[in-house]
Parts: sequence; C-alpha cells; structure tokens
Amino acid sequence: MEAEERRNSLVIKIPDNFKGYPLNSFCVPAHYTEDLAEILLPCGLILDRVERLAKDIAIHYEDQSFRALCVLKGGYKFFADLLDRVRQYNRLSGQSSVPFSTDFIRIQSYVDDKSTGNVRVIGLDNLENIRGKNVLIVEDIIDTGRTMVALLEHLKLYEPREVKVASLFVKRTPLSNGYKPDYVGFETPDRFLVGYALDYNERFRDLSHVCVISDTGRKKYANDPM
Repeated sequence: MEAEERRNSLVIKIPDNFKGYPLNSFCVPAHYTEDLAEILLPCGLILDRVERLAKDIAIHYEDQSFRALCVLKGGYKFFADLLDRVRQYNRLSGQSSVPFSTDFIRIQSYVDDKSTGNVRVIGLDNLENIRGKNVLIVEDIIDTGRTMVALLEHLKLYEPREVKVASLFVKRTPLSNGYKPDYVGFETPDRFLVGYALDYNERFRDLSHVCVISDTGRKKYANDPM
C-alpha cells in the first residue's frame, strides 16, 4: 500500500488566493461571457491531469477486472475521458489490457442532523452484481463528503472485493467531514464551479473549461433550469 501511495501522483492544490485566468485568455462561448467571473482551470490542464489519474488507476488494477460506476450527471465527462485514457495507457505501455465494465448511477441522499444518512442508488438493476468485484466510483466533485461516505457504507452491504473512488475535484470547505477519495484531480477553493459537465441549474455543462460563476450568472439562472 505504501509503495502504491508513493507511485500515485500528488493532489494538485489550487490556493485560495488564486485569481484564475481572464476569460479572454481562452475560448469561451459568447453566450457565457457575462455569466463567468474567471477561468479556474483550462480544459487542456484538466485533460492532462485526467491522463495522470488514468495511469495511476491502470497501474493499480494491472490485470484485475473492475466495474466503473459513473455518478450522474456531473461525472459523465470525467468518466468518459478517464476510461479512454486508461485504455490508451494500457495500449501504449504494452501491458495486458485491464478489463472493465461500466455502469451509471444517480444518488439520492437524505442526511440527518448527526451527519449520517440514507442513500438511494438509482441506475443499477441489481447491486448484487458488485458482490466480490472491484468497484471504481467516478465522481465529479466531493463537497462535504457526507453523500460519498453514506454511499460507501451502503455498498458495503453487497460485499464488493474492493471499492475505490476517483473524484476530479475536492472542494476545501468548512462543512467537509474530512473524507478524501483515493484518486483526486484537483483540490479547489470553496467557490461555485461550473464547466466540464459541472452545472448550475443544468447550465454550463457544455463549457469546456472549469470556471467560477459570476454574480450575474447566479442571478440569471437561479430560477431558470433548462
């Protein structure tokens, strides 16, 4: 385990005082220019980071099969790019291909005052299918961590062989319960992020970069879901 931790890449931590990049530094759809404050992470940087996470994951599983579970909706782009690069790494490295299957889930969570909760998993026909299997949960962002902890406790009932979690973002927030995924792309300040499938009332999923929403954008789409 220690050898694997040394081999895995370090988390990229974005400091709280990082101001990001001006919108005119990169290509941003014209209809979003008034709705964004700045670009926090350009798409190219995100994809390079995803490639490194894919390498870590492929090395971990080696010739073991695993089942990748995408947490919808925000995780779909990270999920697709991550698994494409797992396949690419296996092909270019010359090692045996890592067999994996995919599935998509949505989570409904109800958390009580004691920060424990019940999780309803929607999407899998039968959670018994993960019994004895290696499971990789792919999430877009971990905020408080309470939903993910509750999900992991729920999955334990079905006795998977191993469960790992990959999250592209972990937000630094005083509301966090301290949970950290096994694979993390970026640790971000406590700001509302959109783009790369992260949304605000279903807007901005089509934005390639990860940006900080502006006050104008918040007000415009606060009561206007697509």
